[in-house]
Amino acid sequence: MRVGLFITCVNDTLYPDTGRAVVTLLERLGVEVDFPEAQSCCGQPQFNTGYRSETEPLVRRYAEVFAGCDHIVTPSGSCAAMVRDHHPGFAVPGAAETARRTLELTEFLVDVLGVTDVGAYYPHTVTYHPTCHGLRALGLGDRPRRLLERVRGLELVELPGAEECCGFGGTFAVKNAAVSTAMGRDKARAVVSTGASAVCTVDNSCLMHIGGVLRRAGSPVRPVHLAEILASTEESPGAAAHGAVTGTGGAKR
Repeated sequence: MRVGLFITCVNDTLYPDTGRAVVTLLERLGVEVDFPEAQSCCGQPQFNTGYRSETEPLVRRYAEVFAGCDHIVTPSGSCAAMVRDHHPGFAVPGAAETARRTLELTEFLVDVLGVTDVGAYYPHTVTYHPTCHGLRALGLGDRPRRLLERVRGLELVELPGAEECCGFGGTFAVKNAAVSTAMGRDKARAVVSTGASAVCTVDNSCLMHIGGVLRRAGSPVRPVHLAEILASTEESPGAAAHGAVTGTGGAKR
C-alpha cells in the first residue's frame, strides 16, 4: 500500500512539526509514507475567492503528483474537503480518482487502518474543537474523539459550544475581521472555561486563529494539532514536561 502525504501549504510554511508528527505516527503503525516533493497548494484559497481559472492548474498538479498513491493522507480537514468536494468538478484527468482516495488523517486511521489506540501518551488535559470542514463537509463525527480517548495519560474535557465556528474561515478572517475576531474571542473563552492545558483540532488554520486570540489574552492554553498528540509517546524525551512531539521523524515543538 502506497500512502502519499499531502502536507498542505499552512503546515509546510508554518507548522512543519505537524507533518513530521504524521510521518512518525504512520511509520509507528507500519505504514510506508511517500512524500512527493512536487506537491503544492490544493487550490482552496483561490477557489474560495472565486478564481476558478487559477485553481485549475493546482488541481491538475495534485492529480498528477498523487496519481500512483493508493491513499492520500492529509492532516487538514479543510484541504481534504476542498479536494474531495471540488476537485472532481474540474475537467482534469485523474482529479476525480485522486479526490476519491484523499482522506483526512483520522479517517485513514479509523476507517482504513482500523485503529483507535495508536500507542500515544500525552499526560495533559485537552479539549477538542471540531472544525467546520471536518464536522460539516467531511463528516468526521467521533473519529477524532475516539482516538483522543485512547491516548494514555490524556484527560479529554468537553468544549462548550464545540460545534460553533472559531471565526477563521480562510479569507473570511481578512474580509470580515471584526466578526472573525468576535467569533474567535467567543471560542477562546469557551476553551479557557474548560480548564484544559491544550486545545486540539484537525486543522492548523483554525488552531492559528484560536491560538492567536488565546496568546493575545495571555492564556497559557496551548494549541496542538491532533497529529502531534497522537505521535507523542511515553518514551518521547520531554513529552510529559512539555507536550512535545518527538521520536522517529518527529521534532520538538
